[in-house]
Amino acid sequence: MTATARILVATDVVGDADLVKKLLRDEFDNVAASTDQDRVIADFERQRPEVLILTFNCLEKAERYYLGLYRLSTLVHTLPHRTLILCNKDDLRRVYELCKKEYFDDYVLFWPLTHDAPRLPMAVHHALRQLAASGTGAPTVAEFAAQARRLAAAESLLEQYAARGGARIDVASRSLEQAQYGIGLALDGFSHQLSQGDLRDLVDVKDVPGFQREIDRLKTGEIATRLGAVAAAVQPVRDWAGALKEELAPQFEAARALQTLAERVHPLMLIVEDDEYQHKLLRQLLRDENFELLFATSGTEALATLRKREPDLILMDVGLPDIDGIEATRRIKSVDRFAGVPVLMITGHSEKEIVMQSVKAGASGFVVKPFNKELLLAKVRAYSSPAEPTNVA
Repeated sequence: MTATARILVATDVVGDADLVKKLLRDEFDNVAASTDQDRVIADFERQRPEVLILTFNCLEKAERYYLGLYRLSTLVHTLPHRTLILCNKDDLRRVYELCKKEYFDDYVLFWPLTHDAPRLPMAVHHALRQLAASGTGAPTVAEFAAQARRLAAAESLLEQYAARGGARIDVASRSLEQAQYGIGLALDGFSHQLSQGDLRDLVDVKDVPGFQREIDRLKTGEIATRLGAVAAAVQPVRDWAGALKEELAPQFEAARALQTLAERVHPLMLIVEDDEYQHKLLRQLLRDENFELLFATSGTEALATLRKREPDLILMDVGLPDIDGIEATRRIKSVDRFAGVPVLMITGHSEKEIVMQSVKAGASGFVVKPFNKELLLAKVRAYSSPAEPTNVA
C-alpha cells in the first residue's frame, strides 16, 4: 500500500531530514532518514527504500552519495526503487538533464522552500506509481518480439509438415494401387499355373472356367473391397490437413502481423566502456546491425542504468575506472532478472586469470581489442537473441 511504502530521506543535514519527514508524515507511515555519512550503506540496506529522496543542498553531494551507494553496496542494484532529487534553482538545469538521461528519476525545486508544500508528497506518489507500473520481472518487449518471430515461423513449419504429409499420403495411395495390381497379377499367374496343370501334384482343378471366375471374383470383390477401404481411410487424413490450414488461417494472419511488429523492435545492447573513442568505434562497427545501443562509462553507471532498462546483451570492458568489469558482471548476474542476459567481456588481453575470473562471474564470452569486425559481429549476433541460447565461446 502507498501509505506503508518504504521511503528513505538521504541528507547530511538533520534539520532538512526532519523537514522532509514532516511534509510526508500525513500520507506515508514508513519514512526513515539517513544523515550519518558513516552509515550510508547500512541505512540504505536496512530500509530498502522504494523511493529514495536525495535531500542535499547541492547537486554534487547528491551525485556523490548515489555513486557511493553503487560503488560500495552489493544490494542497491538488486532493489527496484525510484530516486527523487530536491534541488535549488542554481542546479535546476543540470538536474533536469540528469533526469532526462535517466540517471535519476525526478526532481522537485525545493530550495528556497515554496508555498507548494503538496508538490513533494505528490512526487512520491508519482514515483510509487511508476515503480508499480514498471512490472519488475515482467517479460520485456524484446522477449515478446522474439516469441512473435518464432510464432510467425510456425506457419512455414506447418506448411512444410503438411507438404511432407501430403507426399506420404500420395506414396501410400500409389502403394495401395500397386499392391492391388500386384495381387491381381499374382492371382492370375497362380490361376494360369493351375489351369495348365503345372501344380497337378498339389491341386487338381476339375472346373477350370469356374476356378477362373472364382479368382476374378476374389480380385474384384474381397481384395478390391479391402484395399479400397484402406485407401478410403487415408483420404480423411488428406482432407483434415487441408481443413486444419484453413481453420488456422486467422491465427497465422495474426502471427504475421506480430512478425511485422516484431521487426520494429530492436534488441538493446548495453556497452560499458569508459573510452569515448571506443564508443564511436563500436557505433561505426555496429551501425548496420539491428541494435539499439546504450552506453555507460563505468560499472556504477551501468548498474544504475539497469534499474530502468533491461538489455538483451551487455558488452562489458574489463578495465573500468570504478567497479571493474568482472565485479560489475558478478553483481549483474546476482539479480534474477538479469541472470539470463549474456555478458561479453571486452579486453585488450587474454590472461588466463582474467578469463577464469570473468567466466566465474558469469561472462558468456569475450571480444578482444582492437576489434575484428567479423568476429565482433559473429559474437554479437550469436548472443543477441533472448529466445535462442547459444554455446558460442
